[in-house]
Amino acid sequence: MGLILWLEEITKKDHALVGGKGANLGEVSRLVRVPPGFVVTTEAFRAFLETTGLKSKISEVLKSVRGGSPEDYEKASETIREMIYREPMPREIADEIVRAYLKLSEKVGVKDVSVAVRSSATAEDIQEASFAGQQDTYLNVRGSENVIEHVKRVWASLYTARAIYYREQMGISHDNVSIAVVVQKLVNARSAGVMFTLDPTNGDTSKVVIEAAWGLGEGVVRGIVTPDEYVVDKNTLKIVERRISQKRLAVVRDERGLTKEVELPPEKSGAPALTDEEVIEYAKMALELERHYGHPLDIEFSVDSDVPFPQNLYVVQVRPETVWSRRAQPAEAKEAKAEGRVVVKGIAASPGVAVGRAKICLTLEDAKRKLQKGDILVTKMTDPDWVPYMRLASAIVTDEGGRTSHAAIVSRELGIPAVVGTGNATQVLRDGELYTVDGSKGVVLEGAAVQPQAKVAEAAQAAIAVPKEIILHIYRSIPTGTKVYMNLGEPDKIDEYKDLPFEGIGLMRIEFVITSWIGEHPLYLMSIGREDKFVDKMAEGVARVASAIYPRPVVVRFSDFKTNEYRSLQGGEKFEPEERNPMLGWRGVSRYVSLQYEKAFRLELRAIKKVREEMGLTNVWVMAPFVRTTWEAERFNRLLEEEGLVRDRDFKVWAMAEVPSVAFLVEEFAPYFDGFSIGSNDLTQLTLGVDRDNDFLVRINPKYFDEREMPVLKAIYELIQRAHRVGKTVSICGQGPSVYPQLVEFLVRAGIDSISVNPDAVLNTRILVASVEMKLLRERLDAIYRALYKVGDDEEFREIIKKVFGGLKY
Repeated sequence: MGLILWLEEITKKDHALVGGKGANLGEVSRLVRVPPGFVVTTEAFRAFLETTGLKSKISEVLKSVRGGSPEDYEKASETIREMIYREPMPREIADEIVRAYLKLSEKVGVKDVSVAVRSSATAEDIQEASFAGQQDTYLNVRGSENVIEHVKRVWASLYTARAIYYREQMGISHDNVSIAVVVQKLVNARSAGVMFTLDPTNGDTSKVVIEAAWGLGEGVVRGIVTPDEYVVDKNTLKIVERRISQKRLAVVRDERGLTKEVELPPEKSGAPALTDEEVIEYAKMALELERHYGHPLDIEFSVDSDVPFPQNLYVVQVRPETVWSRRAQPAEAKEAKAEGRVVVKGIAASPGVAVGRAKICLTLEDAKRKLQKGDILVTKMTDPDWVPYMRLASAIVTDEGGRTSHAAIVSRELGIPAVVGTGNATQVLRDGELYTVDGSKGVVLEGAAVQPQAKVAEAAQAAIAVPKEIILHIYRSIPTGTKVYMNLGEPDKIDEYKDLPFEGIGLMRIEFVITSWIGEHPLYLMSIGREDKFVDKMAEGVARVASAIYPRPVVVRFSDFKTNEYRSLQGGEKFEPEERNPMLGWRGVSRYVSLQYEKAFRLELRAIKKVREEMGLTNVWVMAPFVRTTWEAERFNRLLEEEGLVRDRDFKVWAMAEVPSVAFLVEEFAPYFDGFSIGSNDLTQLTLGVDRDNDFLVRINPKYFDEREMPVLKAIYELIQRAHRVGKTVSICGQGPSVYPQLVEFLVRAGIDSISVNPDAVLNTRILVASVEMKLLRERLDAIYRALYKVGDDEEFREIIKKVFGGLKY
């Protein structure tokens, strides 16, 4: 392939060649206005590394730094970037870039046109990780030699400390990442900003949220200004909320073409950065793009001051929204509540509650010197260099920025509560003082105003001054006849959770390993002769968990991606159809038994066999998702046996009970499985006829999607009773028991064998199960006592008085 591609030549299928940003811009250019430009492809970057001999040298530096301190990452980054800066650009690549730049200048009719030189890494702008700000962008670059120099700078930014650290945290191999460079005409921005096709604070998909400020978009993305915010209703295309802020600063270009911050006069700082017509037009563009991509989006835009409306409205970047898109929609929020005196108010940017000591860090040096794990990071704004330190913080509070600023995006991805745009947090909060940050409400409270529910053991420890290990031992000592299992997604989290009192992993979702550790579609890997990568990486992820909790069982659910999710994997578009409703389409066992996918599923089976036989981890069991029919189940079993996985006393095979057909025909499915695990999310969806990916009905009435509705409870009860009659175990791994305590009591009373819940619910669930079992035992003993001795209420009262108090005379 060539070293240069023009945007109009590119589609989203060219991701590997032009990176996430380049592929998106090429695709978007067919739908909305984007500034003209070209891409220096990943082939050029690879040719540069190979021609100069830098590839092996960089690999050695990266191996030496893994798991080090923030300072270690910075030293490694400095070493690698200096290597790249020192090497001259090979003549063949330089000539191609010069020819493309001269052609672009000719196209727009401006000699030495000002361009934006932007990174486009192959692992950025994917649905699992946004890589917000991880690589560099340079604005207002002029002249061929300057473009060549800045292309090299963008290449070097693939190895900033923040980018190296972020890839490792997201489980993405450095060897699998390359980088392209987008070179586009720079819009003479009157104003700019970011828009989301959902509310980034709470995931509400009925809204478009637009943030805008004067000048270049850098002011919004970097969080140096608190932008105007507009909320547009998708159905009516009306502005339902409008917040116009005091935009004290703007990022603009100076005479030399460099960016600078300028103070705005009061009459402009308080004026709206967009007209209502521009807001509505941008909302229409956002909806058009969302319809095309089929999932929520994060979109950057720029308004050109030299062009009349509506031709002045450009989209400059599109990427998937990465936080709410990858969360299962909860039936009910499960967060601690915070109450107390409000010290600071701001914008609710990332949900959750955290308690910690404030550390005022005005510079990165302050963060290096002062910030300890669990502190609240308080700063004017964060930029990408702060990511390793954000990871240490229990919460983030900033003076500037909106819900789409870098601080907000990264906080949501890391699961850290954040309040942004406070205006004065660095002045009002006192260094070293204890505060509570409520990221859901956008407030900072004085003192420790809450104890989050997820910290039960720590709270108990603090209350009675007993070491955490003893507290956990006490929880583990609570006897329950019903096993308490734990759900797990990310394998690396097992070290954090392994000491919790659970009897095994009732659901290990393999999708995280596929998206973050592998990243490529299994059929694509097979087509290029790299199937061993899939087997080895999946085995590594499963073994990571199984070895940590051995001999407790780990129930690995085979992949349950939908077609739209498989398509987002590298190479997936060649092998995946486009379905109108992927939730009810080609998923689960129907994939495994199909001629189109069977050979890819066999890779999953070989990975499990490798873990059990080569690694000796015989505590690994498996589970089949979304089983619809008995003939599917029969064929699924044959595939296991053909790959050497035979059910016995040490190897159990479960079926997810998500489709009502399993509950109706338990006896017919039973010969093919050792047990069933209820997937309450899909069972509720299919029993009540409610699409769990669509929240419209739920906003009318939450009862439309609720595991506690009678038909769902009836299906669960019947499944447990009938499975037990044919000697099969029953578990549950859906969200319901993690959210509703009364559902746990129902399950125990119905006789379920095990309950698998999210990590933050393990402790409470163990206590609840034990208390329900004790209550149930008492009720049964009481019934026996009454039946045998025919004791009435009054006689029982007198008998209790006699036993407890030795008898009383009235």
